[in-house]
Amino acid sequence: MPERIAIVGVGRMGANVARRLKDSGLNLTAVYDSRREPAELLAHELKCAAPKTLAEITAGAEIILTVVSDDSSMRHIFATSGDSLLQCAAGKLFINCATVSPEIHQWVEGEADKESASTLEACMASSITQAREGTLYLMCAGKKPAFDRAKPVLEKMSSSLRYIGSAGQAAQVKALVNMVMNINTAGLAEGLGLGSALGLDLDMLREVFSQTGANSRVLETDGQDMQAREHDCYFSAAHAAKDSGIALSLAQPAGLSLPLAEATKKQYDRMIELGLGELDKSGVAELTFPCRTNQG
Repeated sequence: MPERIAIVGVGRMGANVARRLKDSGLNLTAVYDSRREPAELLAHELKCAAPKTLAEITAGAEIILTVVSDDSSMRHIFATSGDSLLQCAAGKLFINCATVSPEIHQWVEGEADKESASTLEACMASSITQAREGTLYLMCAGKKPAFDRAKPVLEKMSSSLRYIGSAGQAAQVKALVNMVMNINTAGLAEGLGLGSALGLDLDMLREVFSQTGANSRVLETDGQDMQAREHDCYFSAAHAAKDSGIALSLAQPAGLSLPLAEATKKQYDRMIELGLGELDKSGVAELTFPCRTNQG
């Protein structure tokens, strides 16, 4: 029998990973979320179970993917007492996909080791569309046997799969990916915002950017959205702030100053203060374009 798979955390990314795995013919048996309604709706859609406890998830699957929002959520689902994924976890494999601190991945691996379970971090680059289509870029870290066991599942989720090293290292790389992406996004918002203030044709400006040193991946994904004020959420401003904070926390013990990352985090923190945290990261343009939400 193929190994049974469950997913914990079925927000925008987790739900689409679940759909992808189901469509790929893998043995998806259960989904779980702290919010009962989305878990039950997804379970009905995918014809699988929606257990009410984390312990039931572990009992009913051999491989459990987690897609939660932050360090606190990871500590909750892998709690060392009470309802937890670690209850009766011997022999189970946990694939942890959330962007959280490297230290949390190392802590989870240590706690799982005590229960004779395995863990792997599989940090996801790309967004909702790629999760649904199985074309994510996955950065993985942990013990090599765990990666080898997870590979048949990961290959259904991704078009590119990279094993980086020991626990925490994929999370370090993902933090740097998101740090640079966030800086690029904020920089693009400022460039287009200034162009708008100067009365330039923004379609022309984006075309010039695309053919020069101002080109970037975020120009392709976010530029038109910034111009049109279309900020449907694929990667939220709140997550951008969180991930920039993870990168800055890595810089401190290394003795590095990262002024661009610090300035970018302040922009996304400002969005949260203004109640714009659930807009897509492209919404940072609301702080830079004239006559929008420019609060200084």
